[in-house]
Amino acid sequence: MLETPSVTQLSQVINHAIAPAFILGAVSGFISVLVTRLNRIIDRCRAVASHNGTEPVIERLHPDMSALNRRAALINHALFWAVASALVTILLMILAFVDAFFGLPHERGVALLFTVALILFGVSLVSFAREIRIAIRDPNNYD
Repeated sequence: MLETPSVTQLSQVINHAIAPAFILGAVSGFISVLVTRLNRIIDRCRAVASHNGTEPVIERLHPDMSALNRRAALINHALFWAVASALVTILLMILAFVDAFFGLPHERGVALLFTVALILFGVSLVSFAREIRIAIRDPNNYD
């Protein structure tokens, strides 16, 4: 029969889960920003596509479709890596609790998953920064 961990052991695991919980909160907020930005880019694509060349002044006010498509692709990449980071962070928290419950050492696994989660989040931020560079270069950008 399995022994239930003591309250002290569980509280220690919960204390160790605070940092991943903060990362998870930051990543979820970042995902919300990315989704909002992607929705705005999609709306701009629809607006540009709805003008079929009959209004040259309006078309000059909108960035070209290739720039919008590049921006949408970069946001998609950023979303993918941010969600991957969130999933690894959740896996990290589950691993910590399961290992604590069974009395297994979890330090190396948690450290590895924490590092992977941060790397994935960093890759997501790099994709987001690349999208921002494209948006800033466009003088007709209203985002």
